[in-house]
Amino acid sequence: MEVQIRKWGNSSAVRLPKALMEQLGLDAGSTLAVEIRDGALVMRPSGPTLEEMLATCTPEKMALTEEDRQWLDNDPVGNEEI
Repeated sequence: MEVQIRKWGNSSAVRLPKALMEQLGLDAGSTLAVEIRDGALVMRPSGPTLEEMLATCTPEKMALTEEDRQWLDNDPVGNEEI
């Protein structure tokens, strides 16, 4: 697939086709990490790092609900393997 670099104000822009955006799960406003690797421009969807995700795991958020406890205490009912 080829795209063309266009002038956009004092910058340049690349328009990404809808099919490519859908395949990557991107929307307008999504953030991409951009780098040069071995002479190639590489763009990838950026997201939180593992450290950032783990930082949101507080004891309050990790506490089991009553529904969780009931589910965990249930016996297998089908062909589950534990």
